[in-house]
Amino acid sequence: MSIPLAIVGLGKMGRLVRELAPEYGFDIRATFSRSTIGELSRAALQGAEVAIEFTTPTAAPENLRRLAGLGLNTVCGTTGWYDDLPAIREAVAKAHSALVFSANFSVGVNLFAEIVSQAAALFTQHPEYEAWGWEIHHSTKKDALSGTLKKLAAEMRAAGFSGPLTLSANRAGAHIGTHEIGFDSAADTITLRHTARSRDGFARGALQAARWIVGKQGVYEFREILSELRPEVVAGG
Repeated sequence: MSIPLAIVGLGKMGRLVRELAPEYGFDIRATFSRSTIGELSRAALQGAEVAIEFTTPTAAPENLRRLAGLGLNTVCGTTGWYDDLPAIREAVAKAHSALVFSANFSVGVNLFAEIVSQAAALFTQHPEYEAWGWEIHHSTKKDALSGTLKKLAAEMRAAGFSGPLTLSANRAGAHIGTHEIGFDSAADTITLRHTARSRDGFARGALQAARWIVGKQGVYEFREILSELRPEVVAGG
């Protein structure tokens, strides 16, 4: 049975979600670009039950409040708005709706974060090691450092790594995204790296989360629900 879907934001990610959504059993009822987001209403949603939001840090908080108020469970891939998360949690709870958010909806990146966290925990007892985090993305990416690199650094600190940790970012060309974490001492270097081959992984993760969120209530980070996702596509099934 198809799930009625609304797509909020038609940038690169929104257009990719629109392209892949039918593979995951979604019926796209409504799409909203930057110029039409102000028209969000029950009528304009045309029966959509779930929304996927990829917009901008300044637009996302109001979009999420409005979607919650309209009764839609929402997956949000926008970053840079997390200072508003307490207010968004309150809005979602009041509406008895649901939200899944993440700095990165790639399944691989979230597994990579688990690996980084475990590695950082191992290095807590070895103060001779310092660490770095580095990333590169395409030149049009708006935030630097990215939400993903900040999240990786936070995971390391939460795991107990208290040594020096230097973070840096490059923006150039059309690079989809690489994140690297390294540990270095006078004796050796250990490097962990994730490289995205395309944006498909981000869109597919968001679509998996959108299938999961049907019928749910509450606010979840993507990593919390990773073990419950159904990775297979459902079109034609």
